[in-house]
Amino acid sequence: MKKNKSFCVCPLASGSKGNSLFVSCHNSSILIDAGLSGIEIERRLKAVNISPENLTAIIITHEHSDHVKGAGILSRRFDIPVYITQKTYEACSGLGRIEDLHFFECGTPFKLDQILISPFSISHDAKDPSGLTLEYNGHKIGIATDLGIVTSLVKEHLKNSNILYLEANHDPDMLMNGSYPWHLKQRIKGRTGHLSNLDAGMLVSELKTDDLKHVILAHLSEENNCPQKAVKTVSKSLNASEIGLHVARPDQPGTIIKL
Repeated sequence: MKKNKSFCVCPLASGSKGNSLFVSCHNSSILIDAGLSGIEIERRLKAVNISPENLTAIIITHEHSDHVKGAGILSRRFDIPVYITQKTYEACSGLGRIEDLHFFECGTPFKLDQILISPFSISHDAKDPSGLTLEYNGHKIGIATDLGIVTSLVKEHLKNSNILYLEANHDPDMLMNGSYPWHLKQRIKGRTGHLSNLDAGMLVSELKTDDLKHVILAHLSEENNCPQKAVKTVSKSLNASEIGLHVARPDQPGTIIKL
């Protein structure tokens, strides 16, 4: 991929079976999470003409296996630095040896090349889960998946984003009428679970500005949601604006979105 002066974003996978988001600009090519096998992430990168050898960093948002499964393998195979919080690292059992390990803290921004990364705390049943914003050359990407509630902190960090990568995990009726056991339904809809389509729509309505160009709905449940329901619910918040609305899929990479 050629050097980009602005952001390129491509969901590689999103859902309970694995999550990974590719972001690039200037000299940086970053994976946000690596929750598929190393081989499968390589395959999906190559499917959108991205070379895994050019990856410059992997950032891990939390320790659940659908976010970290391939991180250690990719780091060792291609000598990629891994960025992670100390608590998340200590909670990861499958990372293995990481030669180039960097710890960050939620609330403390850091730079990768010329990209400003701002991690912030979110409400999820993990040790130290984080959302992220990435800023470069006047452009901003906001990333918030795997969270049970939208706090004022989340809104503050995500405001003025040009691209939002946002959880729309479940349709409330499908969840409550579905086959999941009651304790799992309660976990999903709880304060440390996952955002519903309605939650995502309300957040988009609050964050919508003239600067917002794309919304990518992520982490859709294959059992308790469907792309059509998620799009229908969230599109109401866009009020027929020209904001692009996309759905990240679990089984294949999405299209590359450029700012």
